Amino acid sequence: MDSAVTPTTKSLLDRRDAVLGPNMSTFYEDPVHLVKGAGVWLWDADGKKYLDCYNNVPHVGHCHPHVVDAIAKQAATLNTHTRYLHEGILDYTERLTATFDDPLNTALLCCTGSEANDVALRMAEAVTGKTGIIATDHTYHGNTSTVSQLSTTNTPKLGQSNHIRFVPTPDSYRPASNDPAQFFADQVSAKIAELQASEHGFAALILCPFFGNEGFPDLPAGFLDATLKAVHAAGGILIADEVQPGFGRLGSHFWGHQFQGITPDVVTLGKPMGNGHPVAGVVTSADIMHEFRTAFRYFNTFGGNPVSCAAAMAVMDVIESEGLMTRAADVGAYAKDAMQSLANKHEIIGDVRGKGMFFGAELVTDRATKTPATDYILRVIEELRNRGILLNKIGVHYNTLKIRPNLQFNRENTDQLIETLDAVLTDIQP
Repeated sequence: MDSAVTPTTKSLLDRRDAVLGPNMSTFYEDPVHLVKGAGVWLWDADGKKYLDCYNNVPHVGHCHPHVVDAIAKQAATLNTHTRYLHEGILDYTERLTATFDDPLNTALLCCTGSEANDVALRMAEAVTGKTGIIATDHTYHGNTSTVSQLSTTNTPKLGQSNHIRFVPTPDSYRPASNDPAQFFADQVSAKIAELQASEHGFAALILCPFFGNEGFPDLPAGFLDATLKAVHAAGGILIADEVQPGFGRLGSHFWGHQFQGITPDVVTLGKPMGNGHPVAGVVTSADIMHEFRTAFRYFNTFGGNPVSCAAAMAVMDVIESEGLMTRAADVGAYAKDAMQSLANKHEIIGDVRGKGMFFGAELVTDRATKTPATDYILRVIEELRNRGILLNKIGVHYNTLKIRPNLQFNRENTDQLIETLDAVLTDIQP
């Protein structure tokens, strides 16, 4: 691209401040100006090519031709809302719910994960008649005024609602007890008791079954068994937020809760569902959907529109036809092994963990004390960007490399990532 006509970073930031308002977040000290994407690659305005190891929105690859074609064809044919009949939403919902276990056989489509979680909370209220919610103390489930209350990392300025309780995030690297699963269940049970003693009562526990924002601790299958039992014994429901681990990302199972071996009462879906097209959903049982539809008059103009459903259907096509779930399992295991080899060389890597196409490493300044290398990781991420690798950090201490590429990522891409990370860890000293 001709540099004479390429806007400067400062000019773009100034325009953003003027027309979009101040304090819009950007990645990196020198934000990246992207102009094109294809597969696992992104290009900036200067023609520099980046390996995208982070963005889960283009789940089956940036600008996948099958998804693009499906969107274009449907947009050129019809797009309207669900107060008119159309096969698209029915065909897609039947295909989607077929990936779940009984009794999760009905769905509601909306536009964002935030909306999906907002609906899920209303489902909990409709089913239980209660409003008390439990979440982990380092999570994120969206940014509506209701759902944002579930986050302690970005506390609403208008104050925290008193119908929400938080439990400590599981940590496989620094376990809180000799029996972490029972400890977590006991913490949930204690908060259930608090809510039951309040005017709110207990309605639901909401969590990501992979605990992605919490730093994706390595938790064995069955970790949530005792917790689910406690939730149901108290008359509440479990809401599983599958925005990050879902749609085959973990490799072994299509959904994160299936890896855990549990069946939640409500499942919420978001970003990867339409490969960048704004479509999201809530999957639940017919009984819960009936309670919700009876208690609430809910309509979403864009939710489930024909173009969104065409995009979502195309994503399912690609996952299946290209064997991307199998690839996630193979490449994820390969990447985790490579990362462990890197840990044998670099003392700064304290722990390697993850599953499928969601993996990373926790950086510590001292392996004995497990002191988080929170400042150092920022330098590493910036230098990786300078060398053409895009990824980010996550976790309670913000010291864990979050590597969550789209499902087109392969072993060759993994080699480039590991070789570059090796060089950065060698060159950038703590």
